[in-house]
Amino acid sequence: PRLERRYLERLQDNFQHPYGRSLQGHSRSRWDAERSTSVAEPPRTGRLALYLLGLQAACPPVSPHRSLVTWLKYYLEEDWRGSQERGHPVTSYYQYGLGVLALCVHRKRVREEVIQRLLTAQHHGRLGHGGNTVDTEAVLALAFTCLERRRLVGTELAAKLRLAAHEASRNMAKAQGPDGAIGNIYSTPWALQVFLATGECQTEPAFGQAMAALLENLDAFGTAATMAQVLPVLHGRSYLDIASRHCGEEPDTLTPLDMEPLPEVPGNKTVQLVVECPLPWCYDLWLYDRPVPVPAAASLLDVLQAAAALDPREFRFHTQDTPQGPFLTQVLGLEARQEKRNYWQILSAPNTPLQMGIAQYRPPDGASVILRLSEW
Repeated sequence: PRLERRYLERLQDNFQHPYGRSLQGHSRSRWDAERSTSVAEPPRTGRLALYLLGLQAACPPVSPHRSLVTWLKYYLEEDWRGSQERGHPVTSYYQYGLGVLALCVHRKRVREEVIQRLLTAQHHGRLGHGGNTVDTEAVLALAFTCLERRRLVGTELAAKLRLAAHEASRNMAKAQGPDGAIGNIYSTPWALQVFLATGECQTEPAFGQAMAALLENLDAFGTAATMAQVLPVLHGRSYLDIASRHCGEEPDTLTPLDMEPLPEVPGNKTVQLVVECPLPWCYDLWLYDRPVPVPAAASLLDVLQAAAALDPREFRFHTQDTPQGPFLTQVLGLEARQEKRNYWQILSAPNTPLQMGIAQYRPPDGASVILRLSEW
């Protein structure tokens, strides 16, 4: 199919070539050389895992990405070895679980020690931050289900994985809020994938309620990454189906999407912007509390930029680009760092966690938004 082939070629150009150049022969000495030049960079476990899942879904020839599967196995080891003293991966359990899932989909065995790390983390509640572990636990449940069904582990371990996946499914149901969302609206597709993969979509009442909430909030999924999480669920599928699909001639199913521009909203609004640091080492709880005037259609990112423009000495912030959109990393010089296990939590006052990214959320006139440095 012409459009699918063009999209796949662009993806390969942007992602695969660096690995192809650095893995000629896949020798250990080449890995060591690569490590010596990029020791400060964290392992790219999650990105490579998602790329390989997408590549497998596109039914490419086997040879071009075989070396990337080898790279992913290497990253799983580096991810853990780089943070042995902390007892958790350098990246996150979410990325680590994605790596195991991608290897399973490619029919690659994973060392039992690697799987046991994930089982132990789930058992001891070490998976997430901010009170929402749905995404991470869902990814692990999909990985566990894949390993068990593909018979890539022994009988005893397979039984443990099956129990862990069903425990995760029960936790999904417990995490459902009164609006039907599980965790939050962006976690909901992951939870629905678990219900589909484990077959509990037929018996779990939370499935229908969560699907209804998802359909009511489809406009929240405005980036390629969030759409990729939602689309399988809308077709009654999970990422596990990538492993069993039959590749063959298929029609050109990709068509250009005409996105309607957001309607113009006349006038202005004022948003109260609050910065809090309740951690013991902060000199004050409330670090910033000012009204910020902005155009009526402004997003939260626009509000932050307007606050910085009004008085750069009083307010400054930094973001990091991610597939889900810009991610808030620093406010007033206070940096959220994974190794310190803290992050900037964004809430609608008084205490409602934000359900959208800062570039998608458009606070109403008179709203109060809190940026709170929190630990996980």
